[in-house]
Formats: sequence, C-alpha cells, structure tokens
Amino acid sequence: MSYDKLIEVSGRVNDLLNAGSILSWDARTMMPKGGSETRSKQLATLAVAARDLVCSDEMKRALDGAEGEVKGRAEDSPERRIVAQVREAVDYHERIPSELLRRKTELGSAGHGIWAEAREKADFSIFAPALKTMVEISREMAEAIGYEDHPYDALMYRFEPGTTTSQLRTLFSRLREGMLPLVHAIAEAEQPRSDFLYRHYPVEAQMGFALRMAERIGYDLDRGRLDTTVHPFEISFTRNDVRITTRVNPGYMPMSLFGALHEAGHAMYEQGADPAYVRTPLATDLVGLYAVSGVSFGAHESQSRLWENHVGRSRAFWENHFSEIRAAYPGTLDDVSATEFYRAINRSRPSLIRVESDELTYDFHIMLRVELESRLIEGSLSVDDLPEAWNAGMKDYLGVEVPDDAQGVLQDVHWSSGQIGTFCNYTIGNIMAAQLFETALAADPGIRTALNGADYAPLRGWLDEHVARHGRRYSRDELLVNATGRALDPEPYLRHLTSKYSEIYGLAA
Repeated sequence: MSYDKLIEVSGRVNDLLNAGSILSWDARTMMPKGGSETRSKQLATLAVAARDLVCSDEMKRALDGAEGEVKGRAEDSPERRIVAQVREAVDYHERIPSELLRRKTELGSAGHGIWAEAREKADFSIFAPALKTMVEISREMAEAIGYEDHPYDALMYRFEPGTTTSQLRTLFSRLREGMLPLVHAIAEAEQPRSDFLYRHYPVEAQMGFALRMAERIGYDLDRGRLDTTVHPFEISFTRNDVRITTRVNPGYMPMSLFGALHEAGHAMYEQGADPAYVRTPLATDLVGLYAVSGVSFGAHESQSRLWENHVGRSRAFWENHFSEIRAAYPGTLDDVSATEFYRAINRSRPSLIRVESDELTYDFHIMLRVELESRLIEGSLSVDDLPEAWNAGMKDYLGVEVPDDAQGVLQDVHWSSGQIGTFCNYTIGNIMAAQLFETALAADPGIRTALNGADYAPLRGWLDEHVARHGRRYSRDELLVNATGRALDPEPYLRHLTSKYSEIYGLAA
C-alpha cells in the first residue's frame, strides 16, 4: 500500500534528522572546539539528505498513492494529516534550492563556534561577517518560500505557521497596554529581598537539585538526562530519548534551577507524544527538517513556560519544596523563609539578559528582537548597525544601559544557527501557557488541590491529554480551540501577570 510506503520513507527522514540532532547535541555539550568545521559539514550532509529524501521520486510516488487511499477518512484523522503534511513539505522544499539549504546548514553549524568566541570576548565584530551571510541567506530563503506582505512572514512560517508581522504588531500592542501599568507601578514599589540568591551555591549541588526538581514534576530520567551548556536547550531523538541542559553560575543559583524546569517542560512535551507517532510525520517537522513532536515552537514554549512559571515559580511549589532546597545547600538559606524565597525568585526589574528576566519584563526582550529581525530581513537595518540599534532598543523598552556586546547583541544563540523568525515563539508560548493553565484549573479543580499538595501528575495528565499526545496532528490554533474553546488569546496571560505581581508587590487592584 502507498500509505504504508509513505510511513516507511518518512521514517527514514526522521532517522536522518535524529542523527543530526544527536550530532547537534554533542556539538553544544561535549565536542571540542576543533571539531566545529567538520561537524558543520556532517550536519549539512544529513540535512540535505533528509531534504532530498522528502523530495525524492520514491516519496512522491508513495504520496500520490496515499492521497487516494486516505481520501475517505476524516479530515483531521492522523492518516489525512500525515499525508497533508508530507505534501506541504514536498511543495515547500521544492521551492528552496538544495545548495541554499546546504549553505545555511553549514554556516549554522560553524556559526555556533564563531558566536561563542565573539560572546566570550564581548566582540560583535567577530560574529558580524557570519551574521551578514546568514541574513543574506535568510533573505534568499524568504524569497524562495514566498510571502504576501513581509519577507519576515516567510521565515516565521518554519517556526510558527500562519503568524504574520502584522498580527504580531497587534498582539504586542495589547501586551504593552496591559503590562506597562504594572511595570510602572512596580518601579515605585519596594523590591523584595534577594541577596540570598547570590550566595555561593556549589555547582555539583546545583545540578543535583535541579535534576531532582525536574524529575519531581515529571521528567522521565529513564528516557532523559541533564547536562550543562552555554545556552540551555532541550533536544529529542524520539520520545524515548529526550535530553535537557542547563547552565550553572555558582554565584546565582536560580539560573540552573529554572533553566532545568524550563527545559523539562519542553522534554515532557516530547516524552508525552503518542507512541504510535514515533518516526512518523506527526513527530517530525518535515518543513523545518527537525525531528520534533511539538506542533509549533510557540506550542513547545508553552509547556516550558507553564512548568517553569505557573508551577515552578508558584507560592505553593515553594511552600512544598523549600525544606528540600535548604537541605540541598546546608546553612545557605537558614535565614530565609519560603515566602521570602518565593518573592525573590519572582521579583520584577528590568534586566539585560532575556533568559534571566522575570515574567513581566520578559516579553519586552522578545518585542525588541522581533523588531530588529524584521528590519534586518526587510533591509532597513544593517548588521553593522545592529549593536547600536540593540542598545537603543534596550534603553527604550526597558530603560537599561548595555555595557558590552556579550550582555547585549551577542547574548542569544539563535542567529548563529540561522533561527531568524523564531523569537515570537517565546511570547506566543507565554500566552498559550496561561490560556492552557487557566483552562486546566477551571476544567478540573482537583488539579489545583493536587498542586497545593506537591502532586504534579493530574496537571501533567491534563497536558498530555490535550497537548502532548497529539504530536503534530493539529495546528497550533486547532490545539488551542480543542483544549480551551478559542484560538490564541492574550487575556489569560494578562490576568495571570496582574494577579501575581499585584499580590507580590501589594499593588491596589
């Protein structure tokens, strides 16, 4: 049968992409610096091989036959969705020259090492030539993919299908309207005590505690592991091997802890996918050439932000686990109460670093990056002028002065690998997280009771049922409508921020 053949061929595509992911994981965790050049060629070979298999005559013949075989099934059946996604991928990749993909992949792999050196030396000029080439490649990609209004829309399609620059402007405007009054009120309020977060916390103890907390909320260590890296990430090689990383600062403990909880949220999305979808297009992004079960980067981010912020930074979580963190660092937190710790890890103040920013100011970092990326792609901003534009934007959005490139324009890894168009996913994920969490609590009040008792299984079960198990079967908005009754809605997120920060800072309702 043609459909069975389609599954077999797409399974081989998944194998190639997982092999690339393993090499990518190694490059970002274990590989010596000298391996960068050859590793980039290895990854490019695998990416082009996967793309060529997607567009092969073998795949097309199977696809043509499979379309007839599944025609009588429901439009949203796994079989119909698999066939539709393969057709979409074939059409997409045939618009992009294989040589362009090879150039992008090679540069994306080599670019990580160049970026890491530039960041270490706080010198943007080291990274600028590679970024110029990546921007040029991205513009070529946008033209090949096609778009209606803005070339940036074409690049976002790979990460958040259907999202447009125009939609983001409207969404960001609503968020600023809802957030700025809180930001201004907090600026006038007394900040919680936080000195104890900056004491000495041994690296080994941090890694041990972070892993215990990740496992406590549901990360399956029989199918996962935790390592350190420069920029934390999660990566999966099917649902049966899902790895996470974090970074450790012995003088600032929250970085490792919340990095691990964040990446564990990503990991549980992958681990929770329907086992029947392993090695199928419902666990493979055939357009982005990435082996992943999450339906979009924003949907994926919703799970990491939900577990990190709505659970891991909640008052109940620390009322339950504060004795454990005290025990993990003997004597270090003896003069701190659970309430003081909760308020400290949720304090809000403008910061230089996106991954260390608080919930309330985080999205301003995203708005800046989206603005700069879209300007780079449309040509109204040059790479040489990027640091100056970055620094001006940070002053405008958050009122902070950027001291050097490492804490400014070089802080994110995304541009080094060619992930231009993905930053919007973080804010979309924040919005989705609040929408899903609010719905889960309303649909099953027992989830709140369980969370108050340090039982995370009911929430994890609800998310598995409504999000993770479906893999890539539904679009982002279909997933949201099925789970919450409506498409992407920023209002639950604004309610969450207003309620949480009003309580922490004693603001008038």
